[in-house]
Amino acid sequence: MNRGFGSIVLDTSFRVLVPFTLVYGIYVLVHGEYSPGGGFQAGALLAVGVVLARLVQGREAAFNIKGTTALIVAGIGTFIYGAIGFSTILFGGKFLEYGKLPFKVHDPAELHALGMLGIEIGVTICVMATIVGILDALTRGEDLS
Repeated sequence: MNRGFGSIVLDTSFRVLVPFTLVYGIYVLVHGEYSPGGGFQAGALLAVGVVLARLVQGREAAFNIKGTTALIVAGIGTFIYGAIGFSTILFGGKFLEYGKLPFKVHDPAELHALGMLGIEIGVTICVMATIVGILDALTRGEDLS
């Protein structure tokens, strides 16, 4: 995938389709605890934007995550998930007991929603970067030319 499969039709379709895909991915992330979906689905949708960019524009795509960087970003997503879960233990609760998060809020429901959003952000980042890393691993043999 060094060279993209770009043509006028593909470039135009890409420029129209990908922004909607990314916005829908963010929507699924933000509304994940209220509707079907959440971190995994949002990460898959955001990864589709990167995959489509590579298919159409090649390695010179505007938003592209390389293999090693994708692994680091996946680790950051996992760290966010773990940090939220273990911070509740440090403040006297159980793993992922959001009521023990160390934030000042007016209503305990706000604290639960904030904890859920943080967890889903971590999962989204990890899933997106993992899919991109898998794509890199599968296409690495193509670089022999």
